[in-house]
Amino acid sequence: MRLDAHQHFWSVARGDYGWLTADLVPLYRDFLPDDLSPLLQQAGIKGTILVQAAPTVAETEYMLSLADKAAFIKGVVGWVDFEAPDATAQIAALARHPVLVGLRPMIQDIPDPNWMLGDALTPAFEAIQTHDLTFDALTLPQHLGPLRQLLDRHPHMQVVIDHGSKPLIRDGVTAGWADDMAVLAEETRAYCKLSGLVTEAAPDWQTDDLRPYVQHLLDTFGPSRLIWGSDWPVCTLASSYARWIETTDALLADLAEAERDAILGGNAVCAYHLGDRNDLSET
Repeated sequence: MRLDAHQHFWSVARGDYGWLTADLVPLYRDFLPDDLSPLLQQAGIKGTILVQAAPTVAETEYMLSLADKAAFIKGVVGWVDFEAPDATAQIAALARHPVLVGLRPMIQDIPDPNWMLGDALTPAFEAIQTHDLTFDALTLPQHLGPLRQLLDRHPHMQVVIDHGSKPLIRDGVTAGWADDMAVLAEETRAYCKLSGLVTEAAPDWQTDDLRPYVQHLLDTFGPSRLIWGSDWPVCTLASSYARWIETTDALLADLAEAERDAILGGNAVCAYHLGDRNDLSET
């Protein structure tokens, strides 16, 4: 069972994608289930996790409506204003939809790297755990220290670090990032997504440019806590869907079949409790 644990949809006319401007020509159009479905079929991918792309509850509700129509969407990672006085009530309301599996504040866009440690956010993190949801950590390397502190406070919270925390691949930098990721891997239960790396590399990237970063994630998190995702359609800025799959297959070629299967699907089922929310028997 192969799953794509990180993909996006959007409809430009909805108007709440602040980062999505006309300057991003390849992305500045609608991307919807009918666009992705053929790519999934070609790759033998049976399901996806749809992840928020706008910091609004309205977009989360929109994604849940797409999941109601597209059976391949096995889970939705949405958004709530963690600082809102009624954040816990919003989380409870959204969690009534069985396909909501997680929440993701857009930490990478927040200027204060310690934002996640604010006391006002504690009720939201507690609500995530109460409703058996997963926290997607959209972080950059400078956020890894605060993230470690956050997980000290909430050691039982299910956490997935998105995109390997976006290492500086195009600059060939591993210092800092490598040590911080190793600490998180050793001292917490967090999972890490093997996704979003091609857009952090140089435009003319080759597989070997990614290899040191992927190998470090394999050495630290191991095959039991890495989760494959495409970051489609954002990945198309640097790679086709098919090329990312081919690249991943090459980078994971030395693993045992069971280890590859875990990264390519099984770990997502565990990290997002998909088996509790879906009948996966046909996938």
